[in-house]
Amino acid sequence: MNDVRRGSGRHPFVVALAVLIFAQCALLAAATGYLVIELIIDTPDSYASAVALAVLTTIAAVWLAIIGVNVLRGSPWVRGATIVVQVLQIAVAIGAFQGSFARPDLGWLLLIPAVAALVLLFTSPVLAATVRRP
Repeated sequence: MNDVRRGSGRHPFVVALAVLIFAQCALLAAATGYLVIELIIDTPDSYASAVALAVLTTIAAVWLAIIGVNVLRGSPWVRGATIVVQVLQIAVAIGAFQGSFARPDLGWLLLIPAVAALVLLFTSPVLAATVRRP
């Protein structure tokens, strides 16, 4: 059965990767909601920057949702897209560990799922599920 559970058709590692990506998507959607609420109830130093940040966060959440759906579909392009998103998340996590406003707790919350997603991405079942088919 190639380590696939009966009836599901997807290896648990593929499902785990999709769950991680959807969790990241949900957290970005929550961050978008927070940014929009803050934009409404507070006066930002720059409205243009605040709106741009909210729009970029929305785009990132939508992009993660698209990646998650296509992981479950087995699309081959999701490997590259997932690597890009996780590397960017690792870069933000590294930034959270340092500086005058360092937040190691947030750094670990960003770093651990990103590394887990990268590890899952390079497992044999996920690679096999996202291979280009003729």
